[in-house]
Amino acid sequence: MHKLYFGPGACSFVPHAALEVIKTRTGEDFDTQLVKLHKNEQGTPEFLALNPDGLVPVLLVDGKTLTQIMAICGYLEQRYPQAGLLPSDPWARAQALSTMAWMNNTVHPTFTHVFMPNKYAEDEAARAELKRYNAGQFRRHLERIQAQVDKADPYWLGAQLTFLDFYAVVFLRWGELVGIDPDDLPQYKAYVDRIAALPPLAAALKREGLPLHMYKKA
Repeated sequence: MHKLYFGPGACSFVPHAALEVIKTRTGEDFDTQLVKLHKNEQGTPEFLALNPDGLVPVLLVDGKTLTQIMAICGYLEQRYPQAGLLPSDPWARAQALSTMAWMNNTVHPTFTHVFMPNKYAEDEAARAELKRYNAGQFRRHLERIQAQVDKADPYWLGAQLTFLDFYAVVFLRWGELVGIDPDDLPQYKAYVDRIAALPPLAAALKREGLPLHMYKKA
């Protein structure tokens, strides 16, 4: 059985939701371990023994450790092709992986520069500028995603839920954390509301214990 170490609201939601889809489509269950990021449980010796980088997600596969979303999702997609987590057509699969890589190596780090500028600069003025500039960049990334999901029929890539859908949920929620009103991205919000109500995603959200929307109006 697989065991996923996840942080509520973190990017680990992507494999978390994927495992719920796999469970729905194959009947294969999985274990989870909640990592309280706000209490720095990812920095404990026990967790660092699993992942020296101190990051979620971590997937245990028959006692062996796998880290990094791209690797974890790649493993799950090949281990359970019947779950349809990426397209089966080679070209469509490559295009989906291209988008997923952009989400992983561009959208995610942009948000980190907003949410944790202390990782990139010691000077307070520099941190403030990193946060200001990257907030605008992150907003543009969300607008780009909105243009894609506005064409979802019924999901981003068509008939099957894929990793792109799960990543899109994560990023809209993150935008809310840094002051982006989801109502300013109405097509994106409507899409997230719709897919978050699906049983696999609803189960993952319930386990994570956070509301779908976290934006607080001034």
